[in-house]
Amino acid sequence: MDNLVQIVSIVAAAFAVGLGAIGPALAEGRAVAAALDAIARQPESAGAISRTLFVGLAMIETMAIYCLVVALLLLFANPFVR
Repeated sequence: MDNLVQIVSIVAAAFAVGLGAIGPALAEGRAVAAALDAIARQPESAGAISRTLFVGLAMIETMAIYCLVVALLLLFANPFVR
């Protein structure tokens, strides 16, 4: 039974990292595209747009980092294995 729990944990960790990276990747792509469009329209406000972009990208990236942490917990500190 422990072997099955370990296999399921490995598969769940793979899904957590795989699916947890798709959302942030799409969101970051849209954010960068919108920021570049805004900078192209108003080049004089590029500094403010860039600062806002970097803060937004950091917020978006936290979701991928949380998925990585959950996957690492499942792999190395699994609470389901005795």
